[in-house]
Amino acid sequence: MSRTVKSLTVAALAAAALTLVPLTSEATTTEAATSDLSVLSAGDGTVSGAIEWFQNRNGSSAYEGMCEKAVENAYGTTGVWSSANAHWEGASPKHAGDHNPPRGAFVYWNIGGGYGHVGISDGAGGFWSTSVNNKIGHVTKAMGGYDYFGKYRGWTPAAVPSR
Repeated sequence: MSRTVKSLTVAALAAAALTLVPLTSEATTTEAATSDLSVLSAGDGTVSGAIEWFQNRNGSSAYEGMCEKAVENAYGTTGVWSSANAHWEGASPKHAGDHNPPRGAFVYWNIGGGYGHVGISDGAGGFWSTSVNNKIGHVTKAMGGYDYFGKYRGWTPAAVPSR
């Protein structure tokens, strides 16, 4: 199955799921309806494409509360992992506590809510992520690097997310 067909299939399944499981609040409904969350806006599956995807959305609040969706979309897919915690638990090899991830690696935090948090390493001690001042942003090493959110877990290799 081609990548385009897979992407379109995932988008159709996601749309069908939204009709079965309604959003819980009016604010969420409005945000989801007006935000850029389509799999069709996904990156090209490369490290450079994933970084560029985040750079192009710098300052956007469209993905707040959806860090896993953001990193998956940045790599050209969606719907692989249910949360950052699930991604961390399922991905390998893990480099727990290592503050030197390569460019494009997934970086993880064990933060509240049971979902965790994930971003993409810039390879220079910082990362791209959602929830940087409530928006997509770039945290540099000078801003605290991987300790920015606290409870840093570590990293897993750069790759198109898959189980």
